[in-house]
Amino acid sequence: MDGRRRNPYELTEETPVYVISVAAQLSGLHPQTLRQYDRLGLVSPDRTAGRGRRYSARDIELLRQVQQLSQDEGINLAGIKRIIELENQVAALQSRVVEMQAALDGAAAAMQQREAAVHASYRRDLVPYQEVQQTSALVVWRPKRQQAD
Repeated sequence: MDGRRRNPYELTEETPVYVISVAAQLSGLHPQTLRQYDRLGLVSPDRTAGRGRRYSARDIELLRQVQQLSQDEGINLAGIKRIIELENQVAALQSRVVEMQAALDGAAAAMQQREAAVHASYRRDLVPYQEVQQTSALVVWRPKRQQAD
């Protein structure tokens, strides 16, 4: 949610408003086909208190997709049901990835702030210690000779 209050009368694509006869006309299918798809679980419209079906714009689009997969692609209804389930699963996973990415970004920003606070608290008279590699090389030191003027 974006924090704003939703208007209870606002229509969205998920608002169930179409009775079965209108949904059948909009989708280009017979009402009995819509009932069959409901029984099979392909498209499950909302129900009224009297158990009447109410289809949303999203349901109409799904009906058209089922029809296209069945007629144009030759996929049987069991295959179409599996496709719809997998598409829903992918959408849910994509939503979860977005949520996790936002959480990760927030955690990374918080870590950077804490790291900056730690660096700001360092004493400036201290220098980082770097370990010297031990070698077997021999170093000869000779003092500089002073030249006579």
